[in-house]
Amino acid sequence: MSSDKQQDSLNLADLALSAEDRAGLVDALKNKLQSLAGKHTDVLETLSPAVRKRVEVLREVQSQHDELEAKFFEERAALEAKYQKLYEPLYTKRYEIVNGVVEVEGIKDESPEETGSEDKASEEKGVPGFWLAAMKANEVLTEEIQERDEEALKYLKDIKWCRIEDPKGFKLEFFFNPNPFFKNAVLTKTYHMIDEDEPILEKAIGTEIEWYPGKCLTQKILKKKPKKGSKNAKPITKTEDCESFFNFFKPPQVPDDDADIDEETAEELQGQMEVDYDIGSTIKDKIIPHAVSWFTGEAVEGDELEIEDEDEDDEEDEEEEEEEEDDDEDDEDEDEDEEDQTKTKKKSATGQKKSGGEQAQRPAECKQQ
Repeated sequence: MSSDKQQDSLNLADLALSAEDRAGLVDALKNKLQSLAGKHTDVLETLSPAVRKRVEVLREVQSQHDELEAKFFEERAALEAKYQKLYEPLYTKRYEIVNGVVEVEGIKDESPEETGSEDKASEEKGVPGFWLAAMKANEVLTEEIQERDEEALKYLKDIKWCRIEDPKGFKLEFFFNPNPFFKNAVLTKTYHMIDEDEPILEKAIGTEIEWYPGKCLTQKILKKKPKKGSKNAKPITKTEDCESFFNFFKPPQVPDDDADIDEETAEELQGQMEVDYDIGSTIKDKIIPHAVSWFTGEAVEGDELEIEDEDEDDEEDEEEEEEEEDDDEDDEDEDEDEEDQTKTKKKSATGQKKSGGEQAQRPAECKQQ
């Protein structure tokens, strides 16, 4: 028992930052803050001496906060790494069951002759189409998976991720059984982060897929019949890019020089990178750790509950806005009614004055009539 504790402490010691590295991280944060503060010296100069003194003390408080924050990042990284190692045996067991490497207790390994059944279910090993079903259950990924992708994704046998240190970021690994679509046994997607804690994406790198002839799922071949009377009797073939989950391994590329792109193109590129990162982080944070729950639909129910709560909040806000609008309309109607009543009174009073004046001006015979 003591040796296990000693081993855990050694592992944590390996994962923790050294005092020198911690000091470097704190200095880096301080330098960043100082550089930011330098840009706003003009604002500080406008303050009175007393207020400026208070701000200086506040900056010292901020510095203490940043030291604690650096320690938090250090301990969090060590804790995540520790539990990632604890998850590994569970992921291995999941892999073995899904791919039929081992059989679970209570299921006998009987041949079709013994059972008297030739049903395909008796020949199936593991859980066929596990990762495809799990990913399709997620609303972010189901939009990326096209019908023509599904047959290839049935050969997906495992997905893993790992953190990378230089540069900071993470890597996704997709392991495939031999299949008729591409040669690669493993497809990877690596994300390089400028700031992992924000996070700010620098760039993404994907595996170049080695497609077998005529099996590329990211392109479609269009065939056009030649025009009548044309000397070339062969159909004209044209290749076009098409939507596919496997485009995920061909991420948007950031030019080395920002001057090469205009503002509109930069915004479009940023949008594409955000979508790409959203897909990658969904696989890392949701699909890999909770794949079984996505496969069974339990994770979907949880997501739907969150969405329903958000929808209910939105509906309540809309109802409140509508009630406020109705109240405003009622107030306006009341004001209009009051105005109408006032106008009516004025008209009746004016009418009475006019009628009185007319009677006074009428000849005597009219009065007698």
